[in-house]
Amino acid sequence: MALLPRNAKAGMEGVDKEKMQRIVYETSKGSKYFENEEKKEALLRQKIENMRAQRAKLSAADLSHYQTVADRRILELEATRDLSRIWLHADMDAFYAAVETLSNPSLKGKPMAVGGMSMISTANYEARRFGVRAAMPGFIARKLCPELIFVPTDFKKYTHYSELTRKVFEKYDPNFMAASLDEAYLDITEVCKERSMSGGEIAEELRKCVNEETGLTCSAGVAPNRLLAKVCSDINKPNGQFVLTNDRMAVMTFIFSLPIRKIGGIGKVTEHILRDAFGISTCEEMLQKGGLLCALFSHSTADFFLSVGLGIGRTDTPQVSSRKSISSERTFSATDDETLLYQKLADIAEMLCTDMKKGGLCGRTLTLKLKTASFEVRSRAVTSEKYFSSSEDILKYASKLLKAELPISLRPTLVSFQ
Repeated sequence: MALLPRNAKAGMEGVDKEKMQRIVYETSKGSKYFENEEKKEALLRQKIENMRAQRAKLSAADLSHYQTVADRRILELEATRDLSRIWLHADMDAFYAAVETLSNPSLKGKPMAVGGMSMISTANYEARRFGVRAAMPGFIARKLCPELIFVPTDFKKYTHYSELTRKVFEKYDPNFMAASLDEAYLDITEVCKERSMSGGEIAEELRKCVNEETGLTCSAGVAPNRLLAKVCSDINKPNGQFVLTNDRMAVMTFIFSLPIRKIGGIGKVTEHILRDAFGISTCEEMLQKGGLLCALFSHSTADFFLSVGLGIGRTDTPQVSSRKSISSERTFSATDDETLLYQKLADIAEMLCTDMKKGGLCGRTLTLKLKTASFEVRSRAVTSEKYFSSSEDILKYASKLLKAELPISLRPTLVSFQ
């Protein structure tokens, strides 16, 4: 059973994966986490087999038809390529862990994770060298790194430092897009023109400003669109940057050899399906097998895959792009204490309300996503007749959804709003 992600986080490049796999397997075997991973693995294998069966049914005429469809769609997508904008993706380095180290300098240089024995939110680079990473049960992390120090989450602290970084981002793009507390997309096209500076120079300056204002480091990626900028920000982590020039040949050369898992939106399940059912491991192979993708995936999904193969991503500004959802999440140790669960829900409602007010947003559909102590993920939703955004209303609807699931022992909880 493959319990390890294939896409190594920054700082994990030198990890002995075979040794790590063995430790994770031996430590987790028989646990609820292990049982849940086995279930997910079985479902994944079934999806792959189903896709292989569908592929086997395609006739030569079918393949020829869908290859024509793919070739035409590739030309249409190519016509939409926009190389006129310069996008920067800023990504704080091991953010939660870095904030905790800033607050407690004695943690510097020691392997540390934010979270607890049931689940961790993130790990610093010292811990990552042992294979410890986010979304890993703490009992497994401790086995991988016996000297690991656990620090409880403090979202008020992280929110404070996030606000400091956002004040820096606003200087370069007043309409920057915050993807989470620790990352953001900035359209730096205009500031580059106004100050006669390159994207790389702006990235260097922005990262220096973030460090001066917060004491924290961030990495940056500069590229013609947001999809590529995010990939680029991960290349020279931590505390580095990478610039992809606004040139079609440079983009195609960069994207062709890129593993598909490096792309935002392609997770573990999709990666395995593409690799094991179609033999697709790189972005170039998405174009080479575009006919199969058009035949067996929905129009929108096939379009996304072909766009990835071409290195084409979104370049529109936040004002033009309407946001459809917003979410807030908390990770905590497994608990069946109802009072604590409702308190966590109240904290999430307050933060979600604050984020919505900043964006001038309101919504009607509220979704509560729960992860049980056995690592089962449940999702429940409710739609109101009227739009709302207050913390009181968010908590009211979320509490009703939670109450229907009680009694229950939970780990992380997420509330999203549409």
